[in-house]
Amino acid sequence: MSETILVAVAWPYANGPIHHGQLGGAYLPADIFARYHRTKGNRVLMVSGSDAHGTPVTVRAENENRTPGEVVEEYHTGFLETWQRIGISFDLFTSTATANHATVSQGIFRSLLNAGYLYTAAQTLHFDAEAQRFLPDRYVEGACPHCGYDKARGDQCDDCGRQLNAADLIAPRSKISGTTPVLRESEHYFLKLSALSDQLEEWLGHDKEHWRKHVLNFSLGMIREGLHDRPITRDIDWGVPVPVDGFTQKRIYVWFEAVIGYLSAAKEWAQRSGDPDGWRDFWQNPDAKSYYFIGKDNVPFHTIVWPAMLMGVGGLALPYDVPANQYITMSGSKASTSQNWAVWVLDYLSRYDPDPLRYALASQMPETSDSDFSWSEFLRRNNDELVGTWGNLVNRVLTFTARHFDGKVPDPGPLDEEARRLLDATQSALDSVDASLHAVHLRQGLQTAFGLAQEANRYLDATAPWRTIASDRQAAARSLYTALNVIAGLRTVLYPYLPFTCTVLHGYLGAQGTVEEAGWRLAALTPGAKLGDPQPLFRKLDPSIIEEEEARLGA
Repeated sequence: MSETILVAVAWPYANGPIHHGQLGGAYLPADIFARYHRTKGNRVLMVSGSDAHGTPVTVRAENENRTPGEVVEEYHTGFLETWQRIGISFDLFTSTATANHATVSQGIFRSLLNAGYLYTAAQTLHFDAEAQRFLPDRYVEGACPHCGYDKARGDQCDDCGRQLNAADLIAPRSKISGTTPVLRESEHYFLKLSALSDQLEEWLGHDKEHWRKHVLNFSLGMIREGLHDRPITRDIDWGVPVPVDGFTQKRIYVWFEAVIGYLSAAKEWAQRSGDPDGWRDFWQNPDAKSYYFIGKDNVPFHTIVWPAMLMGVGGLALPYDVPANQYITMSGSKASTSQNWAVWVLDYLSRYDPDPLRYALASQMPETSDSDFSWSEFLRRNNDELVGTWGNLVNRVLTFTARHFDGKVPDPGPLDEEARRLLDATQSALDSVDASLHAVHLRQGLQTAFGLAQEANRYLDATAPWRTIASDRQAAARSLYTALNVIAGLRTVLYPYLPFTCTVLHGYLGAQGTVEEAGWRLAALTPGAKLGDPQPLFRKLDPSIIEEEEARLGA
């Protein structure tokens, strides 16, 4: 029976290009998961978009003397190119700047207001007397009152992960003028999180065995510490207008409306698809499952704030899973946009192919702890694993078959025990990777697949068709037939990770249509079927790239 799967992916601030940490932390995992489910024949909707209203956008705009809209347009265009070239297969990647998003966000606001989950209260805020303006939370920095980290933002501490109120920062300073702000009162709307605390704790405590422990424990810990009501409007002029008289000079705060983007994107997709009610299958179908792919810094917004909003509105599906990843550092240090300490995806793609980066990141996906990307490890994985293990298996089997069997699948005759054992192992690998990907254990699935590739190489070395072709052609045919079927199985299980090269391999195997259309199954190749003209799937890289790429870091 097919499943209905919503793949909801973090919304990147439209203030800079995508780097390896963002790609490996949220977008690549989501794409692997979505491609797997499509290959399984499940109905998938994968959505996200540019976060147009985050204060990082306005900060960049002010620094560059541009409008926020100009900044958003530039980076949104870059995001679309990045996804297309690295193979992130969104069904819709939109923006929070659309009229549709504003309408849906204001609708959620009104629903929560009517249900009694929003109220107004005076809020004490930082005011920059030199700039003569209230400071949104991200315009204020100071020491975290919980852990002491001295670069905590007014909304969250990136060191300990706690949500903050800017007024609680120790030794605050304005990011606009550098001066110490003063405190002034302003009236704002608040989300009554405290009223939903018991409901949230009950939900998190029931049937969440499939959640990652760090996500669940962190979320339950926040609730047990006590949830505080959160302001959801701000004294700014960039964002979604507050749909209430008397608040026309204020805007809905970005953390509140950005998570609504998952719903507004689904509605936009449905409209574009010609079925305006199509979004309901993913949001109001009790059998549908929604997965939220984010980084660990976004956990509270997706396990507490967004579920609370959904509970308050009613009738919309709560998250089934929030498989948040840890961080991917760069050569031992945290990725940094300002210090150019990262691998920028479009820059990478100007020199290298997409699948090696996808593979390197998937191989060390930070599912339970931080991982580190380095160019030396990238080179090793490319040359030793992609070229030496998987690429070598494919290339030597296909080229030898082309040379000695007229480019057709050999007739194996009766299969011996070793051949049957390897084909059984291939079916087992399909089943095992299936289970891993279904549980969002993506790194484990890749390890299983490459274990099979190594086993196939050992089988090929043992049967040595290049030696038996002269003395026992039938034995050579059996060896190649078996290896070709293993390669066909690996083509399927590796496709979610390596879609570009597996699509090419699909053609080399003489298959029609797409890998997804072929389905998640091991279909034996037909003896005599014509194979394509093979070329190497990967290129070996020179060790000199390590020094070249490291020289670009921080430049």
